[in-house]
Amino acid sequence: MDFKLTEEQQMIQDTARDFARSTIAPVAAEFDASGEFPLENIRKMGELGLMGIEVPDGYGGAGLDTIGYVLAMIEVCAADAAHGTIMSVNNSLFCNGILKYGSEEQKQKYVRAIATGAEIGAYALTEPQSGSDASTMKSRAVLSDDGTHYLINARKSWITSGPYARYLVLFASTDPEAGARGITAFLIDTERDGFHRGKTEPKLGIRASATCEVELTDYRCPVEDRLGKEGEGFKIAMSVLDAGRIGIAAQAVGIAQAAYEASIAYARERKAFGREIGTFQMIQAKIADMKTRLEAARLLTLRAAWAKMESERTGARITVDGSMAKLFASEAAMWIAHQAVQLHGGMGYSKEMPVERYFRDAKITEIYEGTSEIQRMVIARSETGLR
Repeated sequence: MDFKLTEEQQMIQDTARDFARSTIAPVAAEFDASGEFPLENIRKMGELGLMGIEVPDGYGGAGLDTIGYVLAMIEVCAADAAHGTIMSVNNSLFCNGILKYGSEEQKQKYVRAIATGAEIGAYALTEPQSGSDASTMKSRAVLSDDGTHYLINARKSWITSGPYARYLVLFASTDPEAGARGITAFLIDTERDGFHRGKTEPKLGIRASATCEVELTDYRCPVEDRLGKEGEGFKIAMSVLDAGRIGIAAQAVGIAQAAYEASIAYARERKAFGREIGTFQMIQAKIADMKTRLEAARLLTLRAAWAKMESERTGARITVDGSMAKLFASEAAMWIAHQAVQLHGGMGYSKEMPVERYFRDAKITEIYEGTSEIQRMVIARSETGLR
């Protein structure tokens, strides 16, 4: 067992940390307050390779591994989780699925644009009536009589980066009678006729990460823009989410790390009763528990990243690894952020300090890409073999 980072992993971690601290952190509170999408910063992140860390350089990416991706995500999210959300969608949900299931032409056209930061990608699975139960989707795609295109009618909700995305991976049913086995994946160009963006969601946290509804009305999708085969969509969606949950776990670790570091600094500086509050046993107990949960979450996330790298060689499933990492890291982040607010006292409730933002941002990691309840179900079913 070797805990040392490779030279490449250390390099991407340092690159992400330097950019996050010098460019993202100084404007994070401003973007949170305004809800403005940080497009200029995202372009710069693309130039640094952060928008396609695991994408081979032949498709415009950095050509690094999953551990490198996790390390970079942690650093970016420690500065601002909203930037990290955009980064996660581009890397895990958009590029990952196309690299695994797409044709060479699709990789060159769609992955390159997203990995370089030239365009923004999105992932459209959730619908107003189907979140955790994605197999009940109502979106429909019908193949034309001449077999040249699909006519898609769909309504998707909670689409991260939706207001700014040029391309989407979208899921629709091509055979409603087949249920989950009748779902197919498509690559959508938002500049084509028939694509419409709905309202932008006013969110509690990760406010600079724009989220909206999207609607497709008689959208003509060329058959060459189908991702994988007909009926493979649900398998593709779940495979992509397996990888995506590792990214969300890394995001949670980044938020927790920021909340912990802010708490350490405050415990050293703040005095009460003539002493630094960090000398009080109750504060010390909080710090000890925060540190332990943070490092446990980090190790589970890195283990899941390693499992994903191994799966590329062995073909093994990583569903449980990703679920455990996301479940523990997200709940650790929420707990650590809560303790950070409490430790800061009244100042923890003020927007003058960043810990209230960490608290708001942490909550979403327990919800998106599969709630904590769904993760527990996934893990338990895998362990017991019972449905």
